[in-house]
Amino acid sequence: MKIFPAIDLFNGQAVRLLRGDYNNMTIYDAEPVNTALKFKAEGSEWVHIVDLEGAKIGAVKNFDTIINIKNSSGLKCEVGGGIRDLKIIERYISSGIDRVILGTAAVTEKNFVEDAVKNFGEKIAVGVDIKDGKVAIKGWQENSNFEAMNFCERMQDIGVKTIICTDISKDGAMKGTNFSLYENLKAKLKINIIASGGVSSIEDVKGLAKLNLYGAIIGKAYYTGAIKIKEAIEAAK
Repeated sequence: MKIFPAIDLFNGQAVRLLRGDYNNMTIYDAEPVNTALKFKAEGSEWVHIVDLEGAKIGAVKNFDTIINIKNSSGLKCEVGGGIRDLKIIERYISSGIDRVILGTAAVTEKNFVEDAVKNFGEKIAVGVDIKDGKVAIKGWQENSNFEAMNFCERMQDIGVKTIICTDISKDGAMKGTNFSLYENLKAKLKINIIASGGVSSIEDVKGLAKLNLYGAIIGKAYYTGAIKIKEAIEAAK
């Protein structure tokens, strides 16, 4: 299982939200490149980056910061937040980003996902953010009408190869991850599943690895010192 340490960006800074609440934000690093370099020093190959401003308003706001992280660290980067058209996908990929994550637009515009997969193949992932069993959109501020499993199956049918599934109720709460959710997804889907939300301890990492998931995202647990990336990478093996 791959480990994806996370950098969430707001106003060019590395921050964390509690359960997706923009009013409950903590700034961890005013220079997020430094955080990415720490990830690399601990042995990480990837960094998971979210443009929180972009996710909220539906337009990319931290592009230059993201590309600076990519170029300065040399890490593989997957990026999401506010990506609503093919031009910005092309801009990211042509600038060296390895995987682009579609969120709200994947829910609201089926044709957009189909076109993205057709044009960019495995470089397209879809973020499936779950709140009360439904897929949340617009920076987790609204719920769609899609039941989570049905939506994941729909994405698989379209040809999406990777989904990043977040249990919003667990995100940033440091109370453990939702093993039953990922076990259920793994049993029913044939695509890459990245677990996100609530990964709070090395035991969480080991438990997800036993499910043979593709990857797990580590966010707040890193920033609070609960998990060291180097230890997580070892546990994930």
